[in-house]
Amino acid sequence: MEPGTSPRPPVLDPATGVPALDSTAVALYRWTVVHERLTPASLAQAAAETDLTLPECEAAVRQLTGACLLQELRAPDDPAAAGPTAWLPVSPQAATAQLLSARDTALRAHEEALREQRRVIQQQRDGLAALLPVYLQARQQAFPQGTIDRLPDKFAVRSLLADVMDSCRSEVLVSKHGGSFPPAALREALPRDLALLERGVRMRSLYQHATRFDQPTRVHAGRLIEAGAEIRTLPEVLPQLIIVDGSLALLPASSGGALIIREPDLLSYLLTVFERDWENATPFANGPQAAHDVTKTVKQSILVLLAKGLKDESIARRLGISLRTCRRHVSELLDSLGAHSRFEAGVVAERLGLTSHPAPDPAEDPTEDPTAATEPAAGPEPATEPGAEAAEPVPAAACPACGEPLTDPAPSPGARRRPGGRPPRYCSPRCRSRAYRARQKERTEDVT
Repeated sequence: MEPGTSPRPPVLDPATGVPALDSTAVALYRWTVVHERLTPASLAQAAAETDLTLPECEAAVRQLTGACLLQELRAPDDPAAAGPTAWLPVSPQAATAQLLSARDTALRAHEEALREQRRVIQQQRDGLAALLPVYLQARQQAFPQGTIDRLPDKFAVRSLLADVMDSCRSEVLVSKHGGSFPPAALREALPRDLALLERGVRMRSLYQHATRFDQPTRVHAGRLIEAGAEIRTLPEVLPQLIIVDGSLALLPASSGGALIIREPDLLSYLLTVFERDWENATPFANGPQAAHDVTKTVKQSILVLLAKGLKDESIARRLGISLRTCRRHVSELLDSLGAHSRFEAGVVAERLGLTSHPAPDPAEDPTEDPTAATEPAAGPEPATEPGAEAAEPVPAAACPACGEPLTDPAPSPGARRRPGGRPPRYCSPRCRSRAYRARQKERTEDVT
């Protein structure tokens, strides 16, 4: 580099805004770090040892200087000299701090200004949200027959929910969709719900079965149950519903806010739907047996949805379970039914009556037993009348597919029967499927 020539400005990378370095600059930087310094006299040596030309080395010096990776040294007795006496290597960390400190300072100032603007906006939002109860009370007085209002966003929903829960006096009904709930939402809701229960307010909540396998939700439900809340689960529940004192309901809005329902007929309908689901739900419980029972119910629901032709993604979304869990259940169901496809599993399940709702337990309501009028009550067998021939013992029935004896050829009144009340003819669904395929094959051969 000739003395007296001013260095040209470095070429900046358009993506990052920092000086761009090519391979020649990187090679010269490595040589300078090894030799601890670079001088105009050693520039030719550096070019020879790095297989670069002298002009390439001079261009590399300009790049490294612009990137703050080389620090210029000038004679102390002549600081105004035209050219530097040497260049010292600078670490990338120090070069970054020197090169980007101004931009970093400006960015931090901009972020602080944005935080201040957000704080002002939040203050304005809170101030306007404080008028929401006044607005809703006035609307209720103007329309005593009932109204339907819309809250614009989640901030307004939280503000109204806090006010409504504080004024609640008798009962809160909640229906929540999903297999798990965000821990932050659970932490926010727990103190509010416990305060309601301490005031003697009855709380009934409907969750999905999948929540029993989510640890934070199980802990949250356990705390509420200990405080007196009632929680039950179903395979499917309403997406989101809160009914307070039977006079106000909150429903989710597609815009992200919520609908406030005070219309009596619509409230009556929502209460009827909730009570129907509540009667069909199972009390929330922890433990291996509870999880086993819930898993059986979830698989039953998957069978029903499979028979309707739903895909795995839709089934997982409706039941509040992960796609991976849904596919694992579907695989187990296909194996247990001896089916080779989802369609075949739906057909077999429909034929076996597995897609219908389970019959009520006869032990709970004997009048619902379809065999009560035809089968005698349990007790000692009546004595054989004189002259009557003793009935011959009925031989044990055998499975037509595998030949194994059926363990229960005459099911008890409480056992599951095939549609129409007929006893099972096969020892397992797999044998039934195998016999069905054999019959289909025979029909095909007869036709050909």
